[in-house]
Amino acid sequence: MLTTILGLDKEKTVNLVSELNILLANFQVYYQNVRGLHWNIKGKNFFELHVKFEEFYTDAQEKVDLIAERILTLQGTPLHTFEDYTKVSKVPVGKNISNDVEAVKLVVNSLSELLKIERTILELSGEAEDEGTNSMMSDFISEQEKTLWMMNAWLG
Repeated sequence: MLTTILGLDKEKTVNLVSELNILLANFQVYYQNVRGLHWNIKGKNFFELHVKFEEFYTDAQEKVDLIAERILTLQGTPLHTFEDYTKVSKVPVGKNISNDVEAVKLVVNSLSELLKIERTILELSGEAEDEGTNSMMSDFISEQEKTLWMMNAWLG
């Protein structure tokens, strides 16, 4: 078995890097979505959601960096063009959304897609005995599950 500098199986690591790049691309689209929601939200829930969307895009920006650095740690190359992101992203793109319910539904749908990818990576990182990636995905998942619950509660 060939191993990486971290002592992980090279073949399994290549698969992880591929999935992490998919997650990176989806997070970049999600980031841009919540950035746009922050800018464009209108209505009676403006103050509440404007602040919340800023919280979301700040968190997404941090996660983008963590994901890219993990890819580099695993000796991969992070995707870094919007062309690459749009080819593999499954997170829905939100354009010109200013309605509060529509905005929160976009966040819910986006988080649902991110969770699917993260659970796939969690499974792969467990099989690869990659505790670093495993820990990161566990943290992402537990945080996003709570956010998803809260956004669904807001929707009623």
